[in-house]
Amino acid sequence: MKLLRRGGVLAAVMLLISACTPDEAIVSTPAPVIPVVDSAPYLCGLVPEQGLRLVSGVKTLLNEESTGSKETGSCWTQDALPDSLRVAWTQETAKTKRDHIDFLMDDRRAVFTRYGATKLPGDLGEGYAAYFPIVQAEDQHYRVVAGFSCGGKKRILDLYLAQIAKGRDGIRDMIELMRIAQKRYGRLHKCTPGE
Repeated sequence: MKLLRRGGVLAAVMLLISACTPDEAIVSTPAPVIPVVDSAPYLCGLVPEQGLRLVSGVKTLLNEESTGSKETGSCWTQDALPDSLRVAWTQETAKTKRDHIDFLMDDRRAVFTRYGATKLPGDLGEGYAAYFPIVQAEDQHYRVVAGFSCGGKKRILDLYLAQIAKGRDGIRDMIELMRIAQKRYGRLHKCTPGE
């Protein structure tokens, strides 16, 4: 009787092992990553809402608030703390000289470099994207900045995101959001980024 039980157990173990042996014909492929696309409506006039939702995974209602002027200001979503999105912009004006814009960009370069930033592609001007591990509770960890010319004036555009959805490449996605934001900025300001 013991021998019969052992044989039954041995058969069960063999069956289990053969059932768990991987079939070499089955190949696992990762799900394709959905690209960030330029589509209305826009948050803060610059960032596609669906793009932000895709990149961040935010599902809540997004209301925005802004302060400042067309030349220098900021805009943010009021959905949570920290805000899902914060956008800041500044440009060279009669009051804000080119040297000051250069100084601001030098400061951003130093900070982003300290956190191992990725340089933006050259067509976006001088810029960086990085994850900032140490920030205050109301701040965003994911940040991208670009310094560029538009209409012969120097500009700086900052995008801050509170989170990146699981499975997304945060740096690549932030660069794509910046690309879209710069195009929108050019349309709104009637200038061509890079000129």
